[in-house]
Amino acid sequence: MLQSLCVTVPLGGCLLTGDKPEPGLDIPPAYGAGPRNPAAAEAAVPPLDWWRSFRSRELTELIEEARISNLDIAVAVAQIVQADAQARIAGAALLPIIDLNGNAQHSQQSKTTGSTNVISVSRSGASVAIIQNNLQATLNASYEIDFWGKNRSLVRAAEETAVASRFNREVVGLTTVVSVANAYFQVLAAQDRLRIARENVASADRILTLIRQQYSAGTSSDLNVAQQESLVDTQRAAIPPLEQTLRQNKAVLALLIARPPESVVIRGGGMNAIAIPRVTPGLPSELLTQRPDIRQAEAQLASANANVENARAQFLPSITLTGDGGYESAILKLLLRPESAIYSVAAGLTQPIFHGGQLLGNLDLQKGVQDQLLQNYRKTVISGFTDVDKALIAIQETAMAEQLQRKVVTSSKRAFDLSDQQLRAGTVNLITLLQVQQTLFQAQDALAQARLARLQAIVSLYQALGGGWLPKPVKTADAR
Repeated sequence: MLQSLCVTVPLGGCLLTGDKPEPGLDIPPAYGAGPRNPAAAEAAVPPLDWWRSFRSRELTELIEEARISNLDIAVAVAQIVQADAQARIAGAALLPIIDLNGNAQHSQQSKTTGSTNVISVSRSGASVAIIQNNLQATLNASYEIDFWGKNRSLVRAAEETAVASRFNREVVGLTTVVSVANAYFQVLAAQDRLRIARENVASADRILTLIRQQYSAGTSSDLNVAQQESLVDTQRAAIPPLEQTLRQNKAVLALLIARPPESVVIRGGGMNAIAIPRVTPGLPSELLTQRPDIRQAEAQLASANANVENARAQFLPSITLTGDGGYESAILKLLLRPESAIYSVAAGLTQPIFHGGQLLGNLDLQKGVQDQLLQNYRKTVISGFTDVDKALIAIQETAMAEQLQRKVVTSSKRAFDLSDQQLRAGTVNLITLLQVQQTLFQAQDALAQARLARLQAIVSLYQALGGGWLPKPVKTADAR
């Protein structure tokens, strides 16, 4: 059991700085729909370039271009830059602030104020204004002693946020790769279904021609011709939606690689040319370190922990040291002489007494955010296990569905060939022929959809596992 007490006791006493957050869940020894043998589970974990396992050069080229050019990935990279800058800004509080100040002042006081302090008398007896010059060059320094860790916790929070932004980049990258693969398989499926639809239209046209010939010879009725014409029109009506799906998914691919649709050519081909990779899910405990969204939620929770520490430290005194040093003179040539030196040093202590509930409110706010992110972390972990199990179930069921649907297509094709032969011999009932034609078309179209579902299930398993996994280090006999 993974410290489920952390979910019920106050968060401040459970999630300590530097501690890896625990989801408070039982980690299963194996996936419910996966292999029970741990050795088998580790035999075919996803490689880093897992998309190459489908053995499609065009798919590989599209994915690699998307990883470079995708605009969502570019946004995530820009967010990393921002998070790093915020971490540097927060880190400045741990260092002293030093400013160089230079000041030159030339002033003349009023001749008419009547003050003896500002009027001087010349030898001729006339009053003249006092003219003053003041030159300064000083260094000012201030530093807050981080005795309670208030500033250090802010830096740690910013650093964890920067870490989370990197895992967000991985999440966006994985989502982009999966979107490219799914859109590409949609293109292939639409091409296969279009080819099936057109072949069936051609077969139905051929039979329509034969029925018309029989009608001309008086061996078939006008009703038979109308029925076959209706079937041909029905099959032709299935083509425009498939054309729409094909063109729209090509446009989706263009967006994913950040190019206008007009400049993108997708050759495609067919789903039968796509290899079915073998992939096993590994161990559930490894998922916590492989899925980027889990790591992102973990980093966000660590950042929230640091913000709670900062909120607590704000109740304690702040100790600040300040100092000024430099030179001051009325004459430029005497400015840098030792007798022109000036300095001041001061120390200050500030203890919050009454802030109208601001500090308590901030502490409660940060605790609320911390609890929210803890529950989000737990949900992300559970979602990870659920996603893997769902993908494994989908792979098993879609593989079986494809296998069974192939048998349906084989038997439907045999029935169609037999009915076609009997039609030419004039021994088949037309209603039976129409049913056989419709059954064959539907079976072939369902097979294409079953193949697409199987490929997408495999892609969903890669996504559920967090993409590719680094190979484990090889243990040698002399390793210590």
